[in-house]
Amino acid sequence: MNWNDYEAVWKRQELPLGAAADVVQIKATFETKSRKLAATLLVRDLLEAGAGLVVCIVLAFIWRKLGATGWPIGLAMALILGISAVFVRHRFRSRKIRLSEGAPLLAKVEADLTELRQQRHLLQAIWWWYLGPVFAAILIVHFTLMFHSAPWTPQRDPVFSAGFVGFYAFCIGVAWFINHRAGRKQLEPRIVELEKLRGELVGG
Repeated sequence: MNWNDYEAVWKRQELPLGAAADVVQIKATFETKSRKLAATLLVRDLLEAGAGLVVCIVLAFIWRKLGATGWPIGLAMALILGISAVFVRHRFRSRKIRLSEGAPLLAKVEADLTELRQQRHLLQAIWWWYLGPVFAAILIVHFTLMFHSAPWTPQRDPVFSAGFVGFYAFCIGVAWFINHRAGRKQLEPRIVELEKLRGELVGG
């Protein structure tokens, strides 16, 4: 699973300018960017939720092979399913706030602002609901398999385990950095743009 899919929301368009953006340009491109946002988040939610289920199926087979003593795998499955549940919940929530094509522009802008603020909240809490549980699940699976491996296998080597943990810790750190940068350069300026457009519409 990869939360970095969020960056695809802005992949094929210019970076938002934030407060420096011209409100006329924001208004002219709003519908297109709004559709791209909705489509990309839909794909992300479905892929992430589906990936979590696939991972859990694989872990279930591993647990079955290990037998009763492989019960820690169940904890890893619970963590992964919890992440998938977040995406499923977000999908239902997005459907509730999504408006029809004929809705007033102001209402659409407010709906997109609500969506983007929710994405900001998810990014700010990413350690708690995504990166942390993923890393914990990886550690649980690794050490459970290590416990069940033969004494002469690489999994029993402390150096191998330290390298494994270090590698995944590095990957988690890179994922955090990428998402932090995406929020700072892409998400926050877009929120500022829509708040500016909303103020113009309310004032008008």
